[in-house]
Order: sequence, then structure tokens, then C-alpha cells
Amino acid sequence: MEKLDKKAFTEKIFDFENKKEWEFNGELPAIVDFYADWCGPCKMVTPILEKLSAEYDGKLQIYKVDTDKEQELAGAFGIMTIPSLLFIPRKGEPQMARGVLSREAFTKAITDILGVKKEN
Repeated sequence: MEKLDKKAFTEKIFDFENKKEWEFNGELPAIVDFYADWCGPCKMVTPILEKLSAEYDGKLQIYKVDTDKEQELAGAFGIMTIPSLLFIPRKGEPQMARGVLSREAFTKAITDILGVKKEN
């Protein structure tokens, strides 16, 4: 998992300052976790994301954005509740989920939204 600041986000995900239409810059589907260090529910999501990051290594990217440090970025995406998770397929529109998701919910979203299947 990689933490993103605004500059890295505009390079790796989407240049929201210069583009009006969504255009994903990444090579692999991605999940962006908008979180804060003090947030209890965010701390529940982190270990799930860490395991998924290892399981889906090379198939998707998982990023984290600290909403306290990156307030402009959080504002650009209308983040009012944390954790908020942005699921970004390689092609098509991203989808936002809010709150704590179970491992099963993440796995379903990875398959259904991102189109990534885990090999057994």
C-alpha cells in the first residue's frame, strides 16, 4: 500500500485540477482509502487492505490518502465521512463506498467493480 499526497494522486490516479472528465492514469485497477490516523473505523479497514494488497499483488493497487494532511484532495472528492473508499476500474467510472467494509464486501467490489479475479 502506498500513501499519496496531492502531487502523487494527480500523477497516479487523476489530475483533478486540469481535467474535468474522469481519466484514470493508472496501469492497474485501484482502491483509494481516504482515512485519518485518529479514525477508529479507518483502523479496522487497514489490516483488511494490507492482506488484500498482498493477495492481489500485481493485479491491483491500493493507495491511502490522509484526509487531515490532504484536505484539498479530500474536498475535491467530496469526502465527508471516513473511511471512504474509491474503487477505480481500469476503464469506466470509479465508485465510492463509505464506512467500514467487510473483507467479503471488498472481495465482491474487487471482482464486480474492478473486474479483478483472484487466482486460487
